[in-house]
Amino acid sequence: MNEQRQRLKQRLASGSTVWFAGAQDALSALLVDQSAFDGVFTTGFGISASLLGQPDMELYTLSENLGVVDHIANVVSKPIFADADTGYGNVLNTQRTVRAFEKAGVAALSIEDQVSPKRCPAAATASITLPLAEAVAKIHAAVDARRDPDLLIVARTDVMDAQEALDRAAHYAEAGADLIQPISRTFSSYDDLVRLRETCGRPLSLQLMEGTWMAALNRAQIESVAGFATYPIVSLLTVVQALRNNLEALAARRGEPMGELPCPRATMADFKHLIGWHELEQRQAHYELGSTSGKR
Repeated sequence: MNEQRQRLKQRLASGSTVWFAGAQDALSALLVDQSAFDGVFTTGFGISASLLGQPDMELYTLSENLGVVDHIANVVSKPIFADADTGYGNVLNTQRTVRAFEKAGVAALSIEDQVSPKRCPAAATASITLPLAEAVAKIHAAVDARRDPDLLIVARTDVMDAQEALDRAAHYAEAGADLIQPISRTFSSYDDLVRLRETCGRPLSLQLMEGTWMAALNRAQIESVAGFATYPIVSLLTVVQALRNNLEALAARRGEPMGELPCPRATMADFKHLIGWHELEQRQAHYELGSTSGKR
């Protein structure tokens, strides 16, 4: 059994809300891990942008997504909530996806009910969802695929009609989903989330995207309905704007002293501490100097 998964599941069962921040690569995940957030969310939107420089339309593969998640799992100590998109195919593909992410060490993963390849509803004008029976079958398959019962399955519905979303949420819960994740465009108020929570009988997983009504909810409202509360792309968009501002300023003064730039930078000493430079130097010296002195 994975102790991290056990603790996360116990915390969810206690009624607490777990707060996640998004990461698109191992470096951003390290920063989340060293912050006051409870865990790391591996955002598919961010991974597609960071890895491919392309939008979240499921252009990257299971293996590419998993590769990033595996790198993240290698450097963080907090629980990982992974974006597993549509499961990358049918019920059998979904089962393979669940087992692969479970093996990588994630504590939770989300499966959405769009057709594959999907389009991120935060950016797309429209999304196409699976028929209800097929979507329910995928959640059932995902639940059956996990070898560790403490791995949490989050079922996301991208349907736009509120009543249909309520119906799907109830079916996904019945199929074994541990949490239900709505998209902000389907509902319009806190009362809608309360109704969704009561209908499905499961805690919600909320994605708090800047500019959406969900992000304007207060903490008490969020924690009354949500088991997971996530800021998925703040780190991604922060990096984009900071790089854009500094590169523009730096390019304008090429050949001149660098001076101050619009966005502050970490010092080299701080950066080396962040990525564990000194710890690896010490480990290398332990083995290499130990070998040369005859120590074993």
